[in-house]
Amino acid sequence: MEKIAVIGLGYVGLPLATAFGEKRPVVGFDINIKRIRELRDGVDFTREVSPEELAAASQLYFSDNLEDLADCSVFIVTVPTPIDEFNTPDLTPLVKASETVGKVLKAGDIVIYESTVYPGATEEVCVPVLERVSGLAFNEDFYAGYSPERINPGDKEHRVTTITKVTSGSTPAIAAEVDALYADIITAGTHQASSIKVAEAAKVIENTQRDLNIALMNELSMIFARLGIDTHEVLAAAGTKWNFLPFKPGLVGGHCIGVDPYYLTHKAQAIGYHPEIILAGRRVNDGMGPYVAAELIKAMIKAGHTVANARVLVMGFTFKENCPDLRNTRVIDVVNELKDFGCQIDVTDCWADGAEAELEYGINLVREPAQDTYDAVLLAVPHREYAEMAATELRAFLKDDGVLFDLKGVLPLGEANLRL
Repeated sequence: MEKIAVIGLGYVGLPLATAFGEKRPVVGFDINIKRIRELRDGVDFTREVSPEELAAASQLYFSDNLEDLADCSVFIVTVPTPIDEFNTPDLTPLVKASETVGKVLKAGDIVIYESTVYPGATEEVCVPVLERVSGLAFNEDFYAGYSPERINPGDKEHRVTTITKVTSGSTPAIAAEVDALYADIITAGTHQASSIKVAEAAKVIENTQRDLNIALMNELSMIFARLGIDTHEVLAAAGTKWNFLPFKPGLVGGHCIGVDPYYLTHKAQAIGYHPEIILAGRRVNDGMGPYVAAELIKAMIKAGHTVANARVLVMGFTFKENCPDLRNTRVIDVVNELKDFGCQIDVTDCWADGAEAELEYGINLVREPAQDTYDAVLLAVPHREYAEMAATELRAFLKDDGVLFDLKGVLPLGEANLRL
């Protein structure tokens, strides 16, 4: 039975390594020694894998030592693929991971990528790196596959093994081998794509579709706000039709939905096509932070508050609820915009890591906000701990006539001053 190496032990790699580790020998590899030490102690800071699940993966070994990869014959790369400040794909982690694999690649080995990329990236970017470092020939000495990750951070229902897995390979025989490999752990079944490019394209449009649907909801919320109509009431009414899709307005961050469309548009522009609809959706969603801040400021002014030096409590800083992931959180856009208005901002989050928030965003999280202190409270990310609070509990943080903004509409209608 082939020994597998999973390169990158984040939100994607660790659940995958754990699932495989229950059935076959696996090396979970990461260059972050602190992460390796924590995992060896049975601790996963992402909260995606429980200590019990880690213990059940009896054949999984964690390492940051390249030598431990030498006897692996299948390498699965699950490193992040971010964008830079200009919304251009940053393939540096993918290239570095490919260089790492190339150093231990042997004849007959298979390298499978799960990282989200644009169609063609595996064979145009990654494979040449593998060839250069290893000195081996693609589809003669070694082979490649692509099986896009579908991890939804914080989702305890849709796990890696219970989500249909798209697979592909660089030759028909390798495609079948890759598919069989994943079929061994994926209870939901697999879908074998005809080529690596098809599998890459399938992944990148999954999140692009969601991005556009949320952009539509965000634009509708702006229209309905001007009409004096509650967006969530409208969506509840429209949702009684059997084929109306249940999307809601909100901030679009995270490592997938707010990033993946830029990979597709980058490739489209490289081949001479300028995407209109995809980029329009991105503009709407990227502009939601300033819009939310402006709506809160208007509500504060109407309530008689002075904006300059007003104290605002932002509840929730991760990119989504019930998840500690701070990557590409768009709550920071709201915070920065409110600061530009002259407000004093406190941010609290019961799930986020304080050191990471300070390192990545310069935000010092307040763990226990004081009551009767704030001119406004923005419930930005409704972690279950916050969603279970009554409006009276949330208003306890406010001064008299303070403004409560329920961004995602988790409170009953009328209990907050405003919501998207």
